Amino acid sequence: MKYSYEQLEQWDKQYVWHPFTQMKQYVNERPLIIERGKGSYLYDVNGRRYLDGYASLWVNVHGHNDPELNAALREQLENIAHSTLLGSANVPSILLAKTLISYWPGMAKVFYSDTGAAAVEIALKIAYQYWKNIDPVKYAKKNKFVSLKEAYHGDTVGAVSVGGMATFHRIFAPLLFERIEVPSPYVYRMEKYGSEQDVVRYCLNELERVLASQHEHIAAVIVEPLVQGAAGIIVHPRGFLKGVEALCRQYGVLLICDEVAVGFGRTGTMFACEQEKVAPDLVCLGKGITGGYLPLAATLVTEEVYAAFLGEADEDKTFYHGHTYTGNQLTCSVALKNIELIEQRGLISSVQQKARRLAERLDALYEIPIVGDIRQKGLMCGIEIVKDRRTKEVFPRAAMVEHRIVLEARQRGLIIRPLGPVLTFIPVLSMSEAEMDEAVRILFDSIACLYEQVRMERL
Repeated sequence: MKYSYEQLEQWDKQYVWHPFTQMKQYVNERPLIIERGKGSYLYDVNGRRYLDGYASLWVNVHGHNDPELNAALREQLENIAHSTLLGSANVPSILLAKTLISYWPGMAKVFYSDTGAAAVEIALKIAYQYWKNIDPVKYAKKNKFVSLKEAYHGDTVGAVSVGGMATFHRIFAPLLFERIEVPSPYVYRMEKYGSEQDVVRYCLNELERVLASQHEHIAAVIVEPLVQGAAGIIVHPRGFLKGVEALCRQYGVLLICDEVAVGFGRTGTMFACEQEKVAPDLVCLGKGITGGYLPLAATLVTEEVYAAFLGEADEDKTFYHGHTYTGNQLTCSVALKNIELIEQRGLISSVQQKARRLAERLDALYEIPIVGDIRQKGLMCGIEIVKDRRTKEVFPRAAMVEHRIVLEARQRGLIIRPLGPVLTFIPVLSMSEAEMDEAVRILFDSIACLYEQVRMERL
């Protein structure tokens, strides 16, 4: 049965609570109701199509409704949809774990979950328990975690504890465990420190100062490799990630790399850590792992970390954590096919080529006076909107300039999302160059349109 837009709109506003959405504002707008997808496009219930410029929250790899991913899902469905991984195994989860480890030669074991936040939560718990399993007396004080300013690692309580985005996390402060914040190399807003490499040196010096004085209390450092996504696509200059790894090794703390947003080709290599040859102790994967089809995440650990959890039954070294759908067969089957297609279709080299072309196209946005900074790594792009380019002052939140740009882009056939004053363009990885050119044209026209509106409002 096909329902009318009006009926669906009524039920949506009556029954659905949308994530990261101020519902008082939402109910006063006409919602976008998606019905189907094909390739780089999403189609609403009225048949209008939109370029998916946020990869359906950064997850879509091969495009919507991919025939081979569809077939893999159907094939698995004919066998079994789900059985528990607690105390038993299943074929797709075994094959996927073997495949993931082949990309991470320093890793030994895969622990499955269903969201990036859960993968981070698991990594934090493993890192904490690792030290207690080794020597609960010697390492009794290793209870703290270090993360970057404006860090975002998910929305479970543990993941929020290592987050640094006040807008999202301030209200939950009484629930959180202790975190130590160190500066992130946000070059655009740290010009007083000098060049890119000066900023990197400053940030690494600050991290070393913390580790030197508190390493006995620190279980792990957690970072998003190369790009802080939700912070506004903050691209870290070369050398920062490698420097973090070196300091973790020097001061005897674990390194957790959160590759949830940056993995599976998004930054131009299969995984972001490859670009600086970094070998973490724990890795969190998610988002693009199933090509944007089903919820799945994974936490990978080294043999050294895993070995700390081996013991007799009465030693209580077991990692007591798990989810009902851990290692689900449907999700693992689609993930296997997704990775196979990434290789077969030469997706990584394609992303590198398209990223170079995209950088050239995005540069034109600087013609618009309210565009302050454009940041890009692979096919992750952030456009920072400012009220004053000289002072880098942003528009007041109440003006909702970025939201208005998003709505303007939607009217022109492109779906994007803002992160504070930053517009994000995170296209489907398989989006063609022609489609990407069209998306950038819409971005330009939408920002220019709002600039004119804002200019008129000031008169």
